[in-house]
Amino acid sequence: MLIHDILVEEAAGYTARDEVTTGGLERARDLDLWLSVETSTVLVDRLPGSAAYPRLSGPARLFKLLPGQTGRYRANFRFTVTTCACNSSWFYEDWLILIANGDVSPDGFTARAPDHSIDHRVHLYGGASRPHRR
Repeated sequence: MLIHDILVEEAAGYTARDEVTTGGLERARDLDLWLSVETSTVLVDRLPGSAAYPRLSGPARLFKLLPGQTGRYRANFRFTVTTCACNSSWFYEDWLILIANGDVSPDGFTARAPDHSIDHRVHLYGGASRPHRR
């Protein structure tokens, strides 16, 4: 598995830093994903993580990828720096995860729409939607 991780944070003046790593199934678990193979199908599940919001109560199946298929998972989360009520600091993560079952051409994720697409992005302050500005 190949992972392209891009970090943009206030402390670094919002300058993007990126890193490409490999890591297989262990790296997927670091991202709170569970990948498993059933015959030639790749099963992609989201595991409960440490996000302060939104919280997941249990594993959720994102998609099943047949050979040659691609999947896209989008989500955003709010994480607290500590569980102590004395520190209300938090940080935000916005995820775009692209997964393929098999080899992908260099433009395989951009030249066509994914076979499966899940978008779990939410309003990070708990509201149903972002307020409209006048």
